[in-house]
Amino acid sequence: MVEPRRLLLIFFLSTLLIAYSNANVEEIQKDTEEGDEEVKVGGQKALGVTYDARSLIINGKRELLFSGAIHYPRSTPDMWPDLIKKAKQGGINAIETYVFWNGHEPVEGQYNFEGEFDLVKFIKLIHEHKLYAVVRVGPFIQAEWNHGGLPYWLREVPGIIFRSDNEPFKKHMKRFVTLIVDKLKQEKLFAPQGGPIILAQIENEYNTIQRAFREKGDSYVQWAGKLALSLNANVPWIMCKQRDAPDPIINTCNGRHCGDTFYGPNKRNKPALWTENWTAQYRVFGDPPSQRSAEDLAYSVARFFSKNGSMVNYYMYYGGTNFGRTSASFTTTRYYDEGPLDEFGLQREPKWGHLKDVHRALSLCKRALFWGVPTTLKLGPDQQAIVWQQPGTSACAAFLANNNTRLAQHVNFRGQDIRLPARSISVLPDCKTLVFNTQLVTTQHNSRNFVRSEIANKNFNWEMYREVPPVGLGFKFDVPRELFHLTKDTTDYAWYTTSLLLGRRDLPMKKNVRPVLRVASLGHGIHAYVNGEYAGSAHGSKVEKSFVLQRAVSLKEGENHIALLGYLVGLPDSGAYMEKRFAGPRSITILGLNTGTLDISQNGWGHQVGIDGEKKKLFTEEGSKSVQWTKPDQGGPLTWYKGYFDAPEGDNPVAIVMTGMGKGMVWINGRSIGRYWNNYLSPLKKPTQSEYHIPRAYLKPKNLIVLLEEEGGNPKDVHIVTVNRDTICSAVSEIHPPSPRLFETKNGSLQAKVNDLKPRAELKCPGKKQIVAVEFASYGDPFGACGAYFIGNCTAPESKQVVEKYCLGKPSCQIPLDSIPFSNQNDACTHLRKTLAVQLKCA
Repeated sequence: MVEPRRLLLIFFLSTLLIAYSNANVEEIQKDTEEGDEEVKVGGQKALGVTYDARSLIINGKRELLFSGAIHYPRSTPDMWPDLIKKAKQGGINAIETYVFWNGHEPVEGQYNFEGEFDLVKFIKLIHEHKLYAVVRVGPFIQAEWNHGGLPYWLREVPGIIFRSDNEPFKKHMKRFVTLIVDKLKQEKLFAPQGGPIILAQIENEYNTIQRAFREKGDSYVQWAGKLALSLNANVPWIMCKQRDAPDPIINTCNGRHCGDTFYGPNKRNKPALWTENWTAQYRVFGDPPSQRSAEDLAYSVARFFSKNGSMVNYYMYYGGTNFGRTSASFTTTRYYDEGPLDEFGLQREPKWGHLKDVHRALSLCKRALFWGVPTTLKLGPDQQAIVWQQPGTSACAAFLANNNTRLAQHVNFRGQDIRLPARSISVLPDCKTLVFNTQLVTTQHNSRNFVRSEIANKNFNWEMYREVPPVGLGFKFDVPRELFHLTKDTTDYAWYTTSLLLGRRDLPMKKNVRPVLRVASLGHGIHAYVNGEYAGSAHGSKVEKSFVLQRAVSLKEGENHIALLGYLVGLPDSGAYMEKRFAGPRSITILGLNTGTLDISQNGWGHQVGIDGEKKKLFTEEGSKSVQWTKPDQGGPLTWYKGYFDAPEGDNPVAIVMTGMGKGMVWINGRSIGRYWNNYLSPLKKPTQSEYHIPRAYLKPKNLIVLLEEEGGNPKDVHIVTVNRDTICSAVSEIHPPSPRLFETKNGSLQAKVNDLKPRAELKCPGKKQIVAVEFASYGDPFGACGAYFIGNCTAPESKQVVEKYCLGKPSCQIPLDSIPFSNQNDACTHLRKTLAVQLKCA
């Protein structure tokens, strides 16, 4: 927690920097509203991007930055404009993205900047929407992306040690980072060139592993900083979670509550920036749902900005999809679906709207935040006020915090009695008018619906082709080869085969005793076959990659064939010495023989990278003609399924529901939409992910779908759905403040845009849809959540009729809580502060 005295010192020094030549600022114009005063150098508008202890200064103006992370390869280019537009509508004024080295240079010296990897196109779209851009070059990015963004071929560079003061690594890192910065400079995309890029990042969360490299880690940080500065991008560079970021690089915070956990900039002339405010938590297969409330997010943002912060980046604002094999170890195909924009690009409410409101509330405080001095007042045991006052002016903003996590509290602030809900912050942009509380959501809610497509599921017929386990493969070594090195990130799969001769006396004599095949593996999973019969499978987890497979098997007198299919679920994406991570079988034994345990680890093993269906490209139209497909049976391991479906009706996003399937991958018209793993259940006994996004851009009028099923699932219940958020809701109480959207600043003072600021429910259908039904309405003490509201102990009987009057047949509606039918004569809840909960259907 930043102490008040430290804040005062920072701002005293900041004021000196502004007033004197140390900051090269000689004149400040203060004739614009909402704190948009220009910072001038030598009487001229300061162009480009600079900073001081208070904020970034962009083309002569200070900015409060509300940034949203959208990664260009995690969506299709046709989705980019809509995602950026929705982010801007949500109060976002900057878009952040990593740069994905292994996507841009999958083979050394061969570059890809096309399609979903068209970085320049993405940045230009940001510029077209008049937003800033934050480019995190890395080139290590983590991001739950395969190999942390580092290309696989880098592992095989002789003598390389990733992310260390190591010449081979530094050589390739310098070459790629230079390539990216030069490409962006050539397109004039940095702010001093008139472009949108205002910040760039080198490295990523290096402090977490720096000690592992000792002095080589320390010198690497210094080298990386010098590399960044040498590229002459002429924008500030940042290092996230890097206490020793070399000057003038800014160290930044990542986490959920940087207002309380950030140790602050490592120099007093640097601003407090937050590069990752996690909107939930990424998920790995086997995880239960991950959630973070809109209220907690808003609290964290208001807290950070009240304590000297000037930039927040939501990680992720839109998470998107890990198409193909792009996800890191065990990470799900769906990424940060709980962000303000869900995987399908739909607004998740109330998170999208509540964050829009906190952005608006903070923007109303801009003048006081930029030019004021903070003081902290204690209002109670767990209550405080942080007040920003610009000396000699009326500019003032107050943040009233109740840090009691259980109880609401009343505080007296400047003669006003103000109720603060538990663990909340109230924002008063003029130190008098309450326009926002982080715990009281005035924006609407919604619920996501998956609707079975009538068109796509009509005449959906499957055919199958089953892989045959190989026997006596070539490419022989005494022991099984390490799996990462064997596959070289070209496939998830590799076969290992061996054979052994057994005599009659080797086999168990008793009928109820069978030999056991035991495989100890470093990860990630194995399917085992003995004499052509499937013996079973086993796998590790994100937490513990290693595992042991043990299965009873049937062996025979004479020659026995063992085939193991090792598989990976993405390469590692974090930690020190990533180049020294290993996977695959390390010990293979047979137990229960009359002659004792037989170690066959060094029995001589043949190898094959990939499976036959991959080599034949069965997932393409042409490749699928190379084998004979048959009618599906009851399901079995390593089976390919092929079918066709028509493009779903409408223009809503599309998904496939993998009911009844085990583990594998899905292709649509030859393009992989990612790995599925339905039978890896969470502790709640449910799949971590059941629905998988099919981008509309992948679809044609008639579409080929191919599934690779590893573990025996049956596709008879697999179906195509469209996705909407046409269920909209509101839950507003009598004590809710008016929305900050109803206020503006004019001539330096806060003004209401409307006369009536009483609480009201505000609802709006997505797109051009209209309200067609009132599914729930209760004015009293309802409970539940959008999609599952319930009537409480009391409710006004006219609730539904009133809502229907205000809303039916309209694209949007506002319902005042003091409407006549809700008057005291019909009040069934006189002893309660009442809430109006409404659920509507749009179509």
